[in-house]
Amino acid sequence: MSQPAWPVRLTFRRGAGELVAAFDDGTSGAVDYVRLREESPSAEVQGHGSGPKPVQAPVPADIKVERAEPVGRYALRIFFSDGHSSGLYTWDLLRRLTVGA
Repeated sequence: MSQPAWPVRLTFRRGAGELVAAFDDGTSGAVDYVRLREESPSAEVQGHGSGPKPVQAPVPADIKVERAEPVGRYALRIFFSDGHSSGLYTWDLLRRLTVGA
């Protein structure tokens, strides 16, 4: 099994409303803040267990990232302008959202 790609740069572009990520395998990509918030890995968004995802209110088109903090060496906690901050975005999830792989 290969090692997951490691982020070497994460840039939150406020004006564009997107996160740009570059990884140590040479790949890079971007995800807009709306999708980043919609795909939050929190139980509030994804649900608990194997049941269906809960119905969520639409994410505001003007949502912003207020700040982000590393969690250990494996994830990022993102604080959104709507008060949501409970999801931990692993490096693998951020790669899937930004690069699509």
